[in-house]
Amino acid sequence: MDEKVLLGHGSGGTMMKRLIDEVFFDAYAGDELRRGDDAAVLPPLSADARLAFSTDSFVVSPHFFPGGDIGRLAVCGTVNDVATCGAKPLYLSCGFVLEEGYPMDDLRRICRSMAEAAQEAGVKLVTGDTKVVNRGHGDGVYINTSGVGEIAPEVNLSGAFCKPSDAVLVSGTLGDHGITIMSCRESLSFSADVRSDAAPLNHLIADVLAAAPDVRCFRDPTRGGLASTLNELAGQSGVSIEIEEEEIPVRDAVRGACDMLGYDPLQVANEGKMVCVVAADQANAALEAMRSSAYGKDAAIIGAVAEFDERRGPAVFVRNAFGGRRILDMLVGEQLPRIC
Repeated sequence: MDEKVLLGHGSGGTMMKRLIDEVFFDAYAGDELRRGDDAAVLPPLSADARLAFSTDSFVVSPHFFPGGDIGRLAVCGTVNDVATCGAKPLYLSCGFVLEEGYPMDDLRRICRSMAEAAQEAGVKLVTGDTKVVNRGHGDGVYINTSGVGEIAPEVNLSGAFCKPSDAVLVSGTLGDHGITIMSCRESLSFSADVRSDAAPLNHLIADVLAAAPDVRCFRDPTRGGLASTLNELAGQSGVSIEIEEEEIPVRDAVRGACDMLGYDPLQVANEGKMVCVVAADQANAALEAMRSSAYGKDAAIIGAVAEFDERRGPAVFVRNAFGGRRILDMLVGEQLPRIC
């Protein structure tokens, strides 16, 4: 284990996994936390009621960017984490850490954005907290949101439920958010419009579950992108996953920016996309449900779950148009700092 906290420990890749396993899990992880899903499924309060609970903190810089801001990100990120368990998100808390001197007009703008995103998702902001730190001891504003949702009795999803032959879907184009943040931070300009994909996906998830009851899991490919997400699922389920490079939706502008910057678009962060693993015979129904959503028109079936690879262990493979096959590893270290 590293002796000091590094930026790479927040990347969503192998360093972050090591931090979680060797520090957080070692200190206080119980059964709910060790499942490794985006939201904890809590013990039943009654015969018919199960709760999902999740929390996240948002430190993105800059605070405002094409397609959203830190406030929209804070609401959408936690709504999506709760919804990945198949829960209906209901309530959010919100904690602000503000730096002395932060413009009040910017704070009002962030709060309006949060209210709009909450209304779109159909959730309520019901409690919160505010702290102010001395000038120079923060970065303007940090936001923590926690969310609670209710899981229907018949729903049981987890990244540990993937089975060979299951289909793997994504709800839309990849890498939009990470490249948007990088372009704003570094004052880069591209010939095509690149915007963050930050969006609440709970309604999309509900539609997919209604159309395809044999969904194994949902997962939002945020830090570490699709690569880290698929490797996490392969590890949880003890399987391999094979995806087809030509089937993965990536905007030309994002692909071009990644080529210029030396990034792999499959490792770039997303904030309004969902990975879905579903039984093969329901893949088309799930795809149609995604494409019927406002945030799923570019959805695609990109691959399938395969048998456990005895030589490599749980692994993810990408097959290109010429039949070549490469290993898709988790992100190592820090690629795009502070994307959420």
